[in-house]
Amino acid sequence: MAFDATYLSCVAEEIRTRCEGAKIEKIYQPSRDTLIFHLRCQEGREKLLFAANPTAPRLHLTAASPENPPEPPMFCMFLRKHLLGARLSEITQTPMERCVHFVFDCTDEMGYPVRKRLVAELMGRTCNVYLLGPDGRILDCLRRVGLDESNRPALPGLSYQAPSPIEKQDPAVLTQEDYVNLLRVEGADVLAQRLMDTLGGLSPLVTREAALYAAGDVDGRVGALDAEAAGEKLYLFFSEHLRHPKPWYYAAPDGTLKQFAFCPIREYGECAEAESFSALLDRFYTLRDRKDAMRQKSQALRKSVSNQVQRLRRKMAAQEKELTATYDRERLRQLGDILTANLHRIQKGQTKVLCQDFYDENMADVEIPLSPILSPQQNAAKFYKDYTRMKNAQKELTHQLSLGREELNYLESVLEELNRAQQDAELEEIRQELYSGGYVRLDSSRKRMKASKLPPQRFESTDGFPIYVGRNNRQNDELTFKLARKDDIWCHASKVHGSHVIISCGGRKPPDDTVTQAAQLAAYYAETGGGQNISVDVTTVKQVKKTPGGKPGMVIYHTYRTAIVNPYPDVRVDPLNAENK
Repeated sequence: MAFDATYLSCVAEEIRTRCEGAKIEKIYQPSRDTLIFHLRCQEGREKLLFAANPTAPRLHLTAASPENPPEPPMFCMFLRKHLLGARLSEITQTPMERCVHFVFDCTDEMGYPVRKRLVAELMGRTCNVYLLGPDGRILDCLRRVGLDESNRPALPGLSYQAPSPIEKQDPAVLTQEDYVNLLRVEGADVLAQRLMDTLGGLSPLVTREAALYAAGDVDGRVGALDAEAAGEKLYLFFSEHLRHPKPWYYAAPDGTLKQFAFCPIREYGECAEAESFSALLDRFYTLRDRKDAMRQKSQALRKSVSNQVQRLRRKMAAQEKELTATYDRERLRQLGDILTANLHRIQKGQTKVLCQDFYDENMADVEIPLSPILSPQQNAAKFYKDYTRMKNAQKELTHQLSLGREELNYLESVLEELNRAQQDAELEEIRQELYSGGYVRLDSSRKRMKASKLPPQRFESTDGFPIYVGRNNRQNDELTFKLARKDDIWCHASKVHGSHVIISCGGRKPPDDTVTQAAQLAAYYAETGGGQNISVDVTTVKQVKKTPGGKPGMVIYHTYRTAIVNPYPDVRVDPLNAENK
């Protein structure tokens, strides 16, 4: 991703165009590092998001409405006291830095007009948001930094210290000759690194794109270039994209955003243009934040299931070891036969006896251990008894391992469901499923909760056929055995955990393209969703049977055909609203 100073300047310009002169109506702080300002603008209302998270710093307009804590944090209350009702009069950015100043016209305690400044520093681990008074002193800040922690302390009452000026050249003001000279002076031999070391306000992604344009390779070497020709191309690249920036992005086949920048991203293949810089950031980070939030919410449940998986695997490993030992039981019967044939040679109290092994082709002698407290007949009977015990143990262990493999398969499928869950309701369904199976306990509040009832995900093929995808094991069962008709088409990724996918045929035969698209969805909503050339089994619903006594979602089928597909290349889905498709 390329949330660099240049991209931020594009976002700031969008905010300036849409929000300058706006009045602050509400201020929220949904998380420790995130602030959202509700603004009333001339042409409607906007929400301005500040994220001072070191791992994902950003600033943009947003359409998201994250859940707020019951009690607003202290900094949020402080901002409300000082900025509610204030008007946004000016937006400026520190050159080549991810630092934006918002100037607000407000009133002091006596009702006199005063200007206060909100400074958003979005530079990695030093991210912070400051509220400054008219004299430039810090009134308060999102993250306080002590005098002994940094050479730029951030505490109420101290004068605000701006970040040290960046010692790089501004690509927006360089001439073609400047770029030629940049290639002729000493520096890194890799062009992208040379540009990164010399030019300010750019991300590595953008410098690689510039290198790709100028040298034909993201790893192009300066020493192999004609300085005049490459310098001209660099000048054309930056002149075009710095003067006329656009929000470009590269997305995975399922629609998930992977990279974004203010210039085309040709390094990764085909890219597309978003409607605005803010909308692109909002889409990218909303999805990421949703996944992170779900990962945190499901952490306890995932840990519980993972622990049970590990315990089950250890148990099965011990059973496998015991089962292997039973494979040698035939020798016990043979030794019993040899002892029986030599009872006349054995006296009670012996600890061993040497006998001729008539099961050996060479009739070699074999030493047989004996229990001194048993009679010769009892010693022989013990070998037969041990033989029978191991024979019975083999049957029981084989049965127990079969049950264990079924249970392990089920628990692993639940882990896969937890990885795919995107909504609280999906998580609750999985929790209820595990509770019904006796794998987790619910607190009293959850026991009183009515079980959520989410519908399966719905898609539509290019031929107009509805395609339904189960969200979890329970829903897979309901979709296949209750909602689907016997002549509907059923798809599932081969020999891996995944969703049941149903083509609702309505008595018609679906075209091959529709079947292919359903198979692509089955490949995507499976453990192999990120791979290529995935095997997907395709059959009719009437061929699918529930495993007798099996766990939810577990089925058997024998008549099917297998399609080899890639996940989703032909089925485009908006990941923010997939559940509504």
